[in-house]
Amino acid sequence: MPFDAAISAEIWNAKYRYLDDARGGDADLAATWARVAAAVAEAEPARSRRRWRERFEEALTDFKFLPAGRIIAGAGTGRAVTLFNCFVMGTIPDNLDGIFEHLREAALTMQQGGGVGMDFSTIRPSGAPVRGVGAKASGPLSFMDAWDAMCRTVMSAGQRRGAMMACLRIDHPDIEDFIDAKRDPARLRNFNVSALVTDAFMAALAADQDWPLQFNGQIYRTVRARDLWARLMRATYDVAEPGVIFIDRVNSANNLAYCETISATNPCGEQPLPPYGACLLGSINLARLVDAPFESGAHIDLARLADLTATAVRMLDNVIDVSRYPLREQEDEAKAKRRIGLGITGLADALIFCNARYGAEDGVALTRQWLDAIRTAAYRASAQLAAEKGPFPAYDKAILERPTLTSLDAETRALIEQHGLRNGCLTTIAPTGTISLLAGNASSGIEPVFAFSYQRRVRQADNTTVEEPVQDYALTVWKRLKGEAAPPAHSFVSAQTLTPSDHLAMQAVAQHYIDSSISKTINCPEDIAFEDFADVYKHAYDLGCKGCTTYRPNAVTGSVLSVEKPPAPEKAKEELKMPALTPRPESLIGATYKINWPESEHALYVTINDIEENGRRRPFEIFINSKNMEHYAWTLALTRMISAVFRRGGDVSFVAEELKAVFDPRGGAWMGGRYVPSLLAAIGDVIQRHLDSDAIKAAPAGEPAAQSASAAAAPKVKPRACPKCGAAALIRAEGCDKCLECGYSKCS
Repeated sequence: MPFDAAISAEIWNAKYRYLDDARGGDADLAATWARVAAAVAEAEPARSRRRWRERFEEALTDFKFLPAGRIIAGAGTGRAVTLFNCFVMGTIPDNLDGIFEHLREAALTMQQGGGVGMDFSTIRPSGAPVRGVGAKASGPLSFMDAWDAMCRTVMSAGQRRGAMMACLRIDHPDIEDFIDAKRDPARLRNFNVSALVTDAFMAALAADQDWPLQFNGQIYRTVRARDLWARLMRATYDVAEPGVIFIDRVNSANNLAYCETISATNPCGEQPLPPYGACLLGSINLARLVDAPFESGAHIDLARLADLTATAVRMLDNVIDVSRYPLREQEDEAKAKRRIGLGITGLADALIFCNARYGAEDGVALTRQWLDAIRTAAYRASAQLAAEKGPFPAYDKAILERPTLTSLDAETRALIEQHGLRNGCLTTIAPTGTISLLAGNASSGIEPVFAFSYQRRVRQADNTTVEEPVQDYALTVWKRLKGEAAPPAHSFVSAQTLTPSDHLAMQAVAQHYIDSSISKTINCPEDIAFEDFADVYKHAYDLGCKGCTTYRPNAVTGSVLSVEKPPAPEKAKEELKMPALTPRPESLIGATYKINWPESEHALYVTINDIEENGRRRPFEIFINSKNMEHYAWTLALTRMISAVFRRGGDVSFVAEELKAVFDPRGGAWMGGRYVPSLLAAIGDVIQRHLDSDAIKAAPAGEPAAQSASAAAAPKVKPRACPKCGAAALIRAEGCDKCLECGYSKCS
């Protein structure tokens, strides 16, 4: 089965192809689809298993239905992994034992590949008294730092970075610190952060009233609602976070509000979930369903779309039964409510095929038509599954009064009244990341096309590189059918030319037909005036959205790839090249530090030698010595790596921070009256102490001791580098990072 683009074949081979030395694994893409279809069909009765396997395989063929990456990569492999993408963890208790038990549960979930969301609003604010120990609370942000460090530690052993969502209520006393937290470019890097904004706050904002910040009924202080909102909008303008979740709207519209309360979402925001809720995803690829693309009669056959939707619902429902779960609580929750997240991808390309414009009236009308057809077909399929296999265990007729179901047609409602529903929630629009690349670089999820074409560099076996053109699927089909004729300007629009209003128009119309939520990023130009940006979140609320995320290139997160200048990624790579290692002088000056680690019989001695350049000392190399040979191999490797970083120069403070964040699963130790989470963290403390020493911090004669405040606040913006391939090609879409060069995706 041929791929439409070279990058698609590479994505399949690197991320989704199953290889097994004994059995050979997937010989080609058809074998991958056969493996997935067979695994999912195992949930069917034996007598009908073959029939459904063939139906599932046909839906997967030609990329018409795309299960989430976890399903494609894991189903039928026998690996001890979950097929669910994302989770919301349990309610965090306001006590130390409970907090760290929930940290452990998050670590176990992420170890199997799940992303996690947490509501930290249940933790008392910073400075609140801790009764019984005569201490003051450190507040929820300090525990977010612990989760962030855990994520780095757990994922350092895996193949993909962790993803987490941290939520905090808009009335929590620490909300202002939460809003400003990611202004620090080194803090909470493994988190997306969102403020839980209530209807009461939006009313106070509209009336220009004061707003109480409170915890457990105690008001700590009062702020002006407009000042707090301005602070939030300025933060997201400056550093692209926090996003907002309109939490009361999420709960009032939830199908399952009669049996649960939601206070957090998965990392990309598309799946609001109750405590221990799990998120199961799959996307109908609209771009593959358009008949007669670019012709005046271009359309999607709604009967065919409904049939594919019914098959997809059955597939995802089966995954609930064949998947593993990191925690028993997650399995119990998933099987009690049988949530699925069926969504779409390729929307922007499908609109282009139908000669419609993303964000314009014709594009909005087609989006409404297609999503209405999917919603109706999904609920009918779930009712028919309930007749066949039984409704979800937590089913109650109260669900018929929920907003999504009251807007269904009479025939579908009658079917549900008769049989119930197999699934408590059915529709979601999630990030499609690399699965859209797999499908010929289709437009991703509900997002517009980011770039119609660009060049990527591919490294060959002999370590040379060749340039390879990559183009959006709609442009590929245009060239196949129309040759080199100029594409129509009306429909061929990209994220570079759309306004925030265009984005919100599409998100709002989609939300009407989606019972969960939508992962969507409103990309804004770097030069957008703050006055034009400041009402984006409020506009999203007024349009009925459940949340909103923006991205504007900025000094902390960087800027996106410049698509007007294709050579930019290569130029950026040249800028990112590491300088050559500084030769070692014959003699150096330094200091030796002693670490008495309680778990080790012998002390460790850490020596850091400095070099003097332009009248200033900086670290040049590090050695670790001990009589305890247990640590020899890793300390040797560690010192060689750190010394290489030191010798290249520049700001090396991150070395200490990374080491200090490492947690030893066997436990840390108390040193000098404080808890140190690991021996590596103790070494990080030593490096930090050395960097803070007078010898290192002293400036040479004639040089100012520090930058001016204005200079420090305005770092030079550089393109964002991909953590996998290093290219300055990392874009922000659907709340996720996606590399246009190598296909890396943080939320795939």
